[in-house]
Amino acid sequence: MTQTPHPRRARAEIDLGALRANVRALRARVAPHVQVMGVVKADAYGHGAVRCARAALEAGATWLGTATPQEALALRAAGLTEARIMCWLWTPGDPWADGIRAGLDMSVSGLWALREVTEAAQAVGRPARIQLKADTGLGRNGCQPADWPELVGEALKAEAQGLVKVTGLWSHFACADEPGHPSIPAQLDVFRSMLGFAEKAGVEPEVRHIANSPATLTLPEAHFDLVRPGIAMYGVSPDPALGTSADLGLRPVMSLKASVALVKRVPGGHGVSYGHHYVTPDETTLGLIPLGYADGIPRHASGRGPVLVGDRVRTVAGRVAMDQFVVDLGDTGPGGDAPEPGTEAVLFGPGDRGEPTAQDWAEAADTIAYEIITRIGARVPRVYLGDRED
Repeated sequence: MTQTPHPRRARAEIDLGALRANVRALRARVAPHVQVMGVVKADAYGHGAVRCARAALEAGATWLGTATPQEALALRAAGLTEARIMCWLWTPGDPWADGIRAGLDMSVSGLWALREVTEAAQAVGRPARIQLKADTGLGRNGCQPADWPELVGEALKAEAQGLVKVTGLWSHFACADEPGHPSIPAQLDVFRSMLGFAEKAGVEPEVRHIANSPATLTLPEAHFDLVRPGIAMYGVSPDPALGTSADLGLRPVMSLKASVALVKRVPGGHGVSYGHHYVTPDETTLGLIPLGYADGIPRHASGRGPVLVGDRVRTVAGRVAMDQFVVDLGDTGPGGDAPEPGTEAVLFGPGDRGEPTAQDWAEAADTIAYEIITRIGARVPRVYLGDRED
């Protein structure tokens, strides 16, 4: 394990050993022929894309996935030259030519994108690797079934001209994190139909895929040739309805910690933070936590966010400010057992020591755990643990 000095103000500890274990656990859930794509978009959900991508590949992932081409190109620039990398969120004028040169698999959802990528292929002088995305019911990106024959036909023409290679056919679930939702079998039926049309027309995809994290965990019939775990790779349950991280055999990778910056006694009736939404009921001890919404702490968790300080879970007292928030440590009294400045405060982690989890913060902020971990900002240094293979 690489020993990294721990920043005193705050840090996000990233357990790469846990990430590798999660990838292996996910790999064990799919058939031997099914490949695993480690999704590292949004800086690996806030964990650090390059380090997490390398760890995922070490643990058996054979693909990496990003949203934007810039994210994918950054992985190539960091030395990840051999892994297959797919990126799916393209806009007009994006760097198709750079993507071709970098050997990316690029998603195409409509004719405008096919035109731009074929023009780039002509300019570069080599075929583009593309994957056609089907909108099977999510209603975001992807080609509608009514438009699918035209997109497939035009892609096959471009392939015959040596401008593209159609490497994949894919889609994305809307409600795979809601067990029993009727849209799940409906989307699978549409996907199979659109696959059948494309393959009958002459498309020979290397991979067909639709399974995100919840589908990887619960829908073996949706695994096809490739699964795309994102949040599950980072050890967070896609939804409490599917079980906790532990229930799913996963371990959270990120722990968010800070040092208590100040401890002080205040009288009863003392307002705390902006707007005085919290007023001390009696004389008490306050602790200052040097993290705020500029660091990604949700302001919506004001008055509700849990923090482990010492051996007790406290609650955010009053509003979360830009750089800091306060916890009421209780009536420890002079000479009592109040935590000292510098004491570690744990906002969330795996929960092993009774500390809150990202899901606890999600519930406090009326959001999802995805947002909690992804929003932790660049001002919080990442400290990597478990650099070497287990």
